[in-house]
Amino acid sequence: MNPFIDQTITANLILFALAATGVWFAGSRLPLYADAIADRKRIGKAFIGLVFLAGATSLPEIVATLTASIAGEPKLVLGTLFGGITMQTAVLALADAFAGSSPLTRYPRKLSSALEATMLALMLALLLAIATVGDFIFAFDLGLGTVVLGAAYAGTLFILNRYEENETWQPVEIPETTEEVVPGVATTALDAVSLRGLMLRFAGGSFVILICGLTLTGTASALAEQTGLGASFLGVTLLAWSTSLPEVTTTLAAVRIGAYTMAISNVFGSNLMMVALVFPADLAFYGGPVLDSIDKTTTLALVSGLAVTTIYLAGLLIRSNRRVGPVGVDSALVIVGYVLTVIAFYHLT
Repeated sequence: MNPFIDQTITANLILFALAATGVWFAGSRLPLYADAIADRKRIGKAFIGLVFLAGATSLPEIVATLTASIAGEPKLVLGTLFGGITMQTAVLALADAFAGSSPLTRYPRKLSSALEATMLALMLALLLAIATVGDFIFAFDLGLGTVVLGAAYAGTLFILNRYEENETWQPVEIPETTEEVVPGVATTALDAVSLRGLMLRFAGGSFVILICGLTLTGTASALAEQTGLGASFLGVTLLAWSTSLPEVTTTLAAVRIGAYTMAISNVFGSNLMMVALVFPADLAFYGGPVLDSIDKTTTLALVSGLAVTTIYLAGLLIRSNRRVGPVGVDSALVIVGYVLTVIAFYHLT
């Protein structure tokens, strides 16, 4: 049961605003700590964004997914995992408007981001295949499809880590960038912080993201019900935006400090994690394979996620300098895809 439903609308609005502020504050600093840790430990920025930053921003969804699985609500599990993939990818289009004189996809110095998009597209295609033929019980009500997806995610991390260590080729023409530090956090101050201190700050920021993210989701759900929007399209979009706020803040903050590869990897990593979370969700769910509950809405979310991912994959490979207003052509196409997806969701809900 939602603990915020018994609060007044005013109280929930205040809690929602405070939680959003907390997410914005913590999310704007996590990329700074992640960037500093990557430099100290000589870890690729793409891998840091893919695993650590994406993991931190996905903590609210992880808890919400496992809670729904234990409660025996498979449609809520799948909606939480896959409903926001297109929206989170559209966050890159928002960040593109702040990326400087060139489109966001022209900045990465390695092709790690393109490889991440490729692996994400592969896993989304696997999900669509499972949705078409249905899942089969592997053992103890655990679906074979979820086992395959879990193994595919582990293999993806291995491949991406090996690519970071032994890159085969990289772009020749790369836009010049000037790193810009987020106001209020000086570079010299971070240089004076020990590696252990940086890790503790990153862990503290992740905890704030977790608590405030769960509060955002809970208050948004309660407000949607209290205002009569719960079963409406507006209620669904309010919940989707509240769960995506951590990705928005960390991605924009990464772009502001010039960590463009980390920003892209944060979004792709979050989406990869949403797919991989099917495995622990199925372990916690009793009642057969959780993927057997995929419906038309979930299938649409997967198709849309696959489409916008491949658009950015093409953008990372073509590296066009053409723009549509403040964003690149690829980001403009993703925005169109997101709008069309929202319209389609409206007609299905």
